[in-house]
Amino acid sequence: MSPLRIGRSLLFMAFILAYGVSAAVAGTAPDGEPAAGSAQRIALWPAGLAPGDKALPEAARIVERSADPALPDRYITHVSAPYLVMYRPARPNGTALLVTPGGGYQRVVLDKEGSALVPAFVEEGGITLFVLRYRLPGEGRDDRDAALADAQRALRLIRARASEWQLDPRRIGVIGFSAGGHLAARLGNGFGQPAYPATDAIDRTSARPDFQLLVYPVIDMDGADTHPGSQHRLLGPDADAALRRRYSMQLQVHADTPPTFLVHAGDDVAVPVGNSLGFYAALHRAGVPAELHVFPYGGHGFGTRGIAGLGAAAWPRLARDWIAAQAPERAP
Repeated sequence: MSPLRIGRSLLFMAFILAYGVSAAVAGTAPDGEPAAGSAQRIALWPAGLAPGDKALPEAARIVERSADPALPDRYITHVSAPYLVMYRPARPNGTALLVTPGGGYQRVVLDKEGSALVPAFVEEGGITLFVLRYRLPGEGRDDRDAALADAQRALRLIRARASEWQLDPRRIGVIGFSAGGHLAARLGNGFGQPAYPATDAIDRTSARPDFQLLVYPVIDMDGADTHPGSQHRLLGPDADAALRRRYSMQLQVHADTPPTFLVHAGDDVAVPVGNSLGFYAALHRAGVPAELHVFPYGGHGFGTRGIAGLGAAAWPRLARDWIAAQAPERAP
């Protein structure tokens, strides 16, 4: 082995050792998740499982897809006991975002559309992030509204405990990416539709986001812009037209849908820009305040990492400015 390769190997080993020590100090598990019971990891349901649900036969599985330790890219599947991972700024500004990452309703991406948001939103923006590990359809669970139940419960929990985390309960928003954008839009449109039986005082709190940010979201489930993977995983292979329309979020917008910030790339071939265009048009017709940014390049799944040098790299700053301009609408 050359001296250069030996040096690189030693540096990598040193990184792993340092990471292991820091992970232990921070109370994280080997898979990078905060330890159960730590302040950063917040269970959604008092019993662990959602009311009426049962544990999946397979344990939750976290997979790391990145070979670069500095750029983790994990995803999780087979979530039975959903939970939040909280990222708090040194000086919280009172605003919180529930984060619903994408993954085509087949997995939940944890870093690219989760922890990677920390520099722009937590460190620069002072916003507290709560990244949701939500239940997925098609893993032996027939309830296609399990993810919506988790999102409703998460929003209620954050609002109910707002004072504990120095948050304004009137400034609790949601940000969703790709299929997680579909879930966020389901929450924004369907916050008042019970997705689970009430279990405690938290469930008497409003589940309505004060605002929502949808980044290259899946919206349409019944047209040319449909993302086939998300549609198949959520609705099954034989969904009829009525079911597809019910889950097409542009058809479910109403006057109380939260103010919305939309981001998409015009060259997105996975989830075409028509999803955001159609949702914006529906918001406009309903009189819901909305802001839409379509960038010519970026493709799909860029998050905050894959757009260096592109116009789309401006979206986190634009989003922070938009969030700051949202005035509290009501007491929850």
